[in-house]
Amino acid sequence: MNVRGLSVALGIGFPAAALLAVAGVPAGALLGATAAVAAAAFAGLGPVVPDPLRNLAFGIIGLSLGAGISSDIMDDIARWPVSLLGLALTIVLTMALTGRLLVRRFGFQPDTAALSVSPGALSYAVVLAGQGRGDLRSVVVLQSMRLLLVTLCLPPAIAALAGVPASGPGAAGGAGPLALLPTLVLILAGMACGWALERAGSPAAYLLAGLAVSGLAHALGWVQGFLPGPVVFFGFVVTGAVIGSRFTRIARSDLKVLAAAGLAVTTVSVALSALGALCVAWLTGLAFPVVWVAFAPGGVEGMAAIGLALGYDPAFIATHHIFRIIAVIALLPLALRLAGR
Repeated sequence: MNVRGLSVALGIGFPAAALLAVAGVPAGALLGATAAVAAAAFAGLGPVVPDPLRNLAFGIIGLSLGAGISSDIMDDIARWPVSLLGLALTIVLTMALTGRLLVRRFGFQPDTAALSVSPGALSYAVVLAGQGRGDLRSVVVLQSMRLLLVTLCLPPAIAALAGVPASGPGAAGGAGPLALLPTLVLILAGMACGWALERAGSPAAYLLAGLAVSGLAHALGWVQGFLPGPVVFFGFVVTGAVIGSRFTRIARSDLKVLAAAGLAVTTVSVALSALGALCVAWLTGLAFPVVWVAFAPGGVEGMAAIGLALGYDPAFIATHHIFRIIAVIALLPLALRLAGR
């Protein structure tokens, strides 16, 4: 294990997260850790988050989301097919327009553009690039920039539009924080299920497992309450550190060349997600900020953490981001075939 890299990630991430959280910044713990660790990566300090710690943090985010699932979920699900269809159309439009932008404006090869603009399933896009489809360096940089920019910019935009709910995330039925024993049991069960889902090839395995375990336990009345604040804070910080540390192995020369393309593509992607969310909110009566977080082209764990921090419907947001990953995985082979013509 890279002890030095881990020390850099946590030693910088925790104080920055605490500073923004105390200052009352929306999703401050996540944003503070993400920005600080990304800055450390840009500076060549080499922050690293090992996979077991990353999986634990993602599992904690999932468990926290599950605690917020209410008995009204079946009524809400009736409106989800419209929003899922809207999300699918938004994904197709985003990939088509931003891919064309990279090819026409920035001179990218079509296959590199297709892999670089897929709004989700970063690991899948990188694997395809590593197998000889497109330029791996460009795909990694542009995908990483998308995750970083969306994570840093979306919460302030949402807060400016709608404000942050006075109630904290995951206040399950007015219950308080869970005691130590049920907290440990939930974490262990979530991690075991996450391991099984990962072995089965599930996307966002640990987050999805945590959501399922916690949601089921609360629905059946086995537990009542939410994870203690320090545990959730830990999950936010490590998740932010994971996002920020993606820039550790990216050369500054690559960033200079690709920064303009990444900024342009991310801006268009976020704008299209907002447009799609606005249409769905108008059709369904769902709140626009909630739909926008569900549609935003960030990483599933980061967007789930943002939704949790803002107190939005956890099942709605998690379901849509899992759907987005599956849709992108299904669409990318077709996009590459079209790019090869």
